[in-house]
Amino acid sequence: NHELKIEGVLLTMLDARTNLGLQVIEEVKKYFQDKVYQTIIPRNVRLSEAPSHGEPIIIYDPKSRGAEVYLELAKEVVSNG
Repeated sequence: NHELKIEGVLLTMLDARTNLGLQVIEEVKKYFQDKVYQTIIPRNVRLSEAPSHGEPIIIYDPKSRGAEVYLELAKEVVSNG
């Protein structure tokens, strides 16, 4: 569909502490530029567990880092309009 437009690019399951993670961030930002969301969803055990319990992370463990970053993402998406 030629009418589709990329609203944004979300980096997920990323470990920014590794060289590979940093390279991925750099390459994606180079290619997609301002389309890349600032919020990055990290690798997180609680995020991995939530689906197997049939719950979103915000219900499964609302105080986890995974829940926090998804809330940050929601705020970023809303503020970008």
